[in-house]
Amino acid sequence: MQAIVKQQRAPGLEVTSVRKPAAGPGEVLIAVRHAGVCGTDLHIADWDAWAQGRLKPPLVVGHEFAGEIVALGDGVAELKVGQPVTAEGHIVCGHCVQCRTGNGAFAEYIAMPATNVLPLNGIPTTVGAVMDPMGNAFHAVLTADVSGSTVFIVGCGPIGCFAVGVARAAGAARVIASDVNPKRLELARTMGAHVLINAARDDVVRTVLEETGGEGADVVCEMSGIPSALHQAFAAVRMGGRVQLLGIPKGAVPVDFATEIIFKGITVYGVIGRKMYDTWHQMRRYLTAGLLDPRPVITHQFPLAQVDEALAAIRAGDAGKIILEIA
Repeated sequence: MQAIVKQQRAPGLEVTSVRKPAAGPGEVLIAVRHAGVCGTDLHIADWDAWAQGRLKPPLVVGHEFAGEIVALGDGVAELKVGQPVTAEGHIVCGHCVQCRTGNGAFAEYIAMPATNVLPLNGIPTTVGAVMDPMGNAFHAVLTADVSGSTVFIVGCGPIGCFAVGVARAAGAARVIASDVNPKRLELARTMGAHVLINAARDDVVRTVLEETGGEGADVVCEMSGIPSALHQAFAAVRMGGRVQLLGIPKGAVPVDFATEIIFKGITVYGVIGRKMYDTWHQMRRYLTAGLLDPRPVITHQFPLAQVDEALAAIRAGDAGKIILEIA
């Protein structure tokens, strides 16, 4: 089968032929239809320090996908051939299936444990392919009490834009979004943000305070990991509010715990991926009920062979979510 492979410990990815996997006991074989491209894939392609410390080439890359089941391994009874599905990419022990076994989703087929597989129940595979990163947004937003609240989304990359839509769907009274990229701010507007703040031009904290009668946001979701944005998140949240941290800084970030956290009485919550498997069921309920349409965030689709073009679009900052069309 055709797949995108990290062949060696050096920059670059290669589209090549690899052996088609089989469904072992307790597994299903999935024909991949669509796969999402994310910042992790860019780290792997560029072979930066993060990738060097985690991957052992050669391996097939890719972890966001949806497709349909084409074969069942021994002992799998709850799923059936032909069923459209997506899957959680981490097994229960917490180790990444793709990184530890080399079984990535940027390929025509992928074998997955049946326990990780989620039937799409009418959700199109273009949407199923982005449920992995969208799940991070669901986790970040829905572990806070957002109904009737003012929610401030800091960073409008794809997950931040998904978070805007989730907050609106969950009943937030007002959603404020900030970023330095005008195109991403427009995506946030499309997903339902009431107020947009250009962080390269505007005073972010002052604007949030003005929009909230001087109190600050009830919930802040920090999605960028930029040190200045982290401090904005702590400054823009109201007394006794909640800050959800999903963005990952590149290094240590000094925090004034007394002023920024303790004396404000705020709750700080670290978001690590998705909840297994609560988040997946939440997503499916929202999507099948028509409460959320994430498709405006999907701005580009490329065939599998054009992965370099897909990565270039991410680097250029012109894209929302990018999908590879596998079949």
